[in-house]
Amino acid sequence: MAEEERVLQSMIDKLTEIGIGYGMGINVEKTKVMRISRQLSQVTIMIHQKQLENVECFKYLGSMLTNDGRCTCEIKSRIVMEKAAFNKKKNLLISKLDLNLRKKLVKCYIWSMVLYGAETFHTADLKYLESFEMWCSRRMEKISWTDHVRNEEVLLRVNEQMNILHEITKQKANWIGHILHRNCLLKQIIKGKIKGEMEATRRGGRRRKKLLDDLKDRRGYSHLKEEALDCTMWRNRFGGGFGPVIIQNTE
Repeated sequence: MAEEERVLQSMIDKLTEIGIGYGMGINVEKTKVMRISRQLSQVTIMIHQKQLENVECFKYLGSMLTNDGRCTCEIKSRIVMEKAAFNKKKNLLISKLDLNLRKKLVKCYIWSMVLYGAETFHTADLKYLESFEMWCSRRMEKISWTDHVRNEEVLLRVNEQMNILHEITKQKANWIGHILHRNCLLKQIIKGKIKGEMEATRRGGRRRKKLLDDLKDRRGYSHLKEEALDCTMWRNRFGGGFGPVIIQNTE
């Protein structure tokens, strides 16, 4: 990884030179390069006078990275995998077992996979996860889209509220609380990022939401830090469980 094209080329040249000394070489056909930027221009990186292929996305450690820096493709790919996992256990999850038990199974075996690393998801892309949550509820109650049942009615049938975004916020709060307790480089980086109000070079259009914006919107950084230093207060605010939420039907 590098901030400039020439720096990346220099790193590749050094890696190639060191590899030759050990009798090793870089496979140009399997090596790709991707530029993460608002600008769609490609970069020119050479190995043995051959240019590396520019790609728009690739998987790194199981996660989908794209050249626009968003996580939309990653979320969609996870949802596809979780729907396949749900269908494998379909006979169990839509059976006559107790509803609360089936909901716990879904959150344990299905949600745990789609929410892995959700602390880094952008707020703008979370609408797909809400749709996935409703998809699970409808499948558990055997409600087809052709039945024309509203989401509110589905939630009443499963005795739930929309919880998946709350769980993501809780995971993010637990992570940032752990970092703010420590005196480390990552804390200083986050401190500098969260206190900044505007970048030096402002581009047109609405500013993209950043990692901690949903925590910062409700309270300032200083207030957030004070709460993080008090373990009891932080756990009471963000660390509570998020089990089934029962909706009382007054009709």
